[in-house]
Amino acid sequence: MAVSEPTLNKQQYDEFRDFLERTSAIVLGDNKHYLVTSRLNRLTREFSFPSLSAMLDALKREDNPVLKGRIIDAMTTNETSWFRDSYPYEILMEQLFPELGKKKSPLLRIWSSACSSGQESYSISMTISEFQQANPGALFSTCEIVATDISKSILQAAKAAQYEELSVIRGLSPERREKFFTHKDNRWEVKPEIRQRVRFTELNLMQSYVLLGKFDIIFCRNVLIYFSSPMKTDILDRMAQLLNPGGYLILGGSESPTGYSRAFEMVRFPQGVIYRLREGWKADR
Repeated sequence: MAVSEPTLNKQQYDEFRDFLERTSAIVLGDNKHYLVTSRLNRLTREFSFPSLSAMLDALKREDNPVLKGRIIDAMTTNETSWFRDSYPYEILMEQLFPELGKKKSPLLRIWSSACSSGQESYSISMTISEFQQANPGALFSTCEIVATDISKSILQAAKAAQYEELSVIRGLSPERREKFFTHKDNRWEVKPEIRQRVRFTELNLMQSYVLLGKFDIIFCRNVLIYFSSPMKTDILDRMAQLLNPGGYLILGGSESPTGYSRAFEMVRFPQGVIYRLREGWKADR
């Protein structure tokens, strides 16, 4: 079994921060030594390195894409829950779907840009089903949710759409569990009619978004807080390019495009605040 140093020294920590920002644009603060060391020590055992230093030396050589991918996986925060914070889904149900439905477009497209293990994407799909049930014929004939994440392993879990009891309890009412899941073998599996709207694909937010196509709504919740200021501007401006006119951006409760991008205007609904693509933004960039 590998024996690892209890912590990173300052030079190692700074070098690792540089690696993580260079490869994933995630910026680590000065006080994350324990978190980083804890997660990396698990990988020293997984890859049978004799020490944490040996693994970091191997990482510098950049000749092991599997190791690089697993380290990024380990450092990506995947904390999530069903219908997280509730208000974004209430806004979808009570404000955005009725508004967008009036456009009579045959297609609704939503991007879940940091989907983690799938709870956000499937929560959006459940909201679509609930709206369609309550308002027959009022929404688009085709609804597509594109769900992306940087982590291969977490995307595999999302695609499987099977969740443990404790995971399903977080944010889901008993009624929704019974309506949208099948309970078998001590796990809860999302029903096919909810899964079929969601397409999962690996994407680093530093990469191009062009192949994703256009969207009516983009979810980018609790993601921007991990990026540097220039990267926040880059991400927000490139997301704006993907939005259809009048499209919406939904951020985390502590996040805002103010100071980073002029592409969006704040919209206050009774349930909370989201952001709309500003009319004429491309013309005045």
